Amino acid sequence: MDISGAIVVVTGAASGIGRALCARFAGAGARCVVAADIDGDGAAATARMVAGIGIRCDVTLDAEIALMVADVEARVGPIALFCSNAGVALFDEPAANCAGAPDGSWTRSWAVNVMAHVHAARHMLPRMTARGGGYFLNTVSAAGLLSQIGSAAYATTKHAAIGFAENLAISHRDEGIRVSVLCPQGVDTPMLRALPQGPQHLDGVLTAEAVAEAALEGVVAERFLILPHPEVATYLRRKVDDYDRWIGGMAKLRRRMRDAPP
Repeated sequence: MDISGAIVVVTGAASGIGRALCARFAGAGARCVVAADIDGDGAAATARMVAGIGIRCDVTLDAEIALMVADVEARVGPIALFCSNAGVALFDEPAANCAGAPDGSWTRSWAVNVMAHVHAARHMLPRMTARGGGYFLNTVSAAGLLSQIGSAAYATTKHAAIGFAENLAISHRDEGIRVSVLCPQGVDTPMLRALPQGPQHLDGVLTAEAVAEAALEGVVAERFLILPHPEVATYLRRKVDDYDRWIGGMAKLRRRMRDAPP
């Protein structure tokens, strides 16, 4: 995909990876970058950084996504790249029961980590296919390919996000739709800083800017799977090659993390 001259929307743009994506796509020559976030002030601050447009949007609400898409296309023009980047990581399950997190955490995780991607596609696909194509960049996580020790809700919803992105890419490829999933491990963002030390820290914590650079390279090359941490590809091959051994290894890692001194 050629970013030059494109209209780009980034959700979860008030900070972290979202803000870095806005800056990188603006630097690559995007005609207009729209920074969207439930934190309207943060979205506006990002927009000022890139001379773009800031919009408050709750991505868990289908109606708000619909309104944002209609507003942007009426004010600026056709959206070429929709970056569905917002996400939540809730680590509130009891150690004795991985299914023990409250229903509210599961519901919130599903709404942000899965349904936000669905809402975006639901309202962008008719517009994109009518004009011959378009691009979705969905920020997921290496947890969607591997797993997440300490949060079954995060691991499960990120796996679901991968499944939806695959279906989106398969179902609409012949209509000119392209899809990438951005799957980093640890990234130096407010989200990661709020979490306990875990496996996501083991292969090095990248800057949000480094992840945004990897995202740009992947989108330009139109690669489905974008791995800012190259180690993830090795872990994924090991998982596929011997699933039982991989589960045993992850259980061993969990014990090591559990027994580590604070």
